[in-house]
Amino acid sequence: MSTVEIRPVTGIAVEPWLDELAALRIQVFRDFPYLYAGSLDYERGYLDRYAQSDRSVFVLALEFNRLVGAATALPLVDADEDFQQPFREAGRELDAVFYFGESVLLADYRGQGIGHRFFDLREQYAADFGFSRTAFCAVERAADDPRRPAHYRSLEPFWQDRGYRPLTGMKAAFEWTDVGENAPSRKKLQFWEHELG
Repeated sequence: MSTVEIRPVTGIAVEPWLDELAALRIQVFRDFPYLYAGSLDYERGYLDRYAQSDRSVFVLALEFNRLVGAATALPLVDADEDFQQPFREAGRELDAVFYFGESVLLADYRGQGIGHRFFDLREQYAADFGFSRTAFCAVERAADDPRRPAHYRSLEPFWQDRGYRPLTGMKAAFEWTDVGENAPSRKKLQFWEHELG
């Protein structure tokens, strides 16, 4: 029987978990495809944006009160401008979209249905708050990227099975320093969307 507890918390109630969540993001996102060499200071600032939204949700995966995974979401209108801009440029209505941030889970806990719970609960919150669509973005890497591990499995089939589809022509661009590199480089992230109901 699983010892992992799934606990949703909203808004500022997540404050006690933010340092642990920042460290977890850095740990999980070091792996392909993000290869993200992050800093705790940046992570805390990023996560504070979520904590300040009164309609954000953090779905925490806890084992004996230790954070082993988490997923976040908030109204797109409360997200950073960089996430809003592609929707504005496409003439899309921001008020209808509940934006999913990260979904991070330590490797030993994958394949147990926790990822589905992360999506189930965030979609339920979105519906309860009156949103008609959910969306997220994911980094793009070349199919022949030499850093791709032999055992790597894309999450695209998982997202598609849950009803998410890529939004044509809608991408965000962010800079970060890849693991093993000395300077930041620009990455493209593809938006995916699902209509609720």
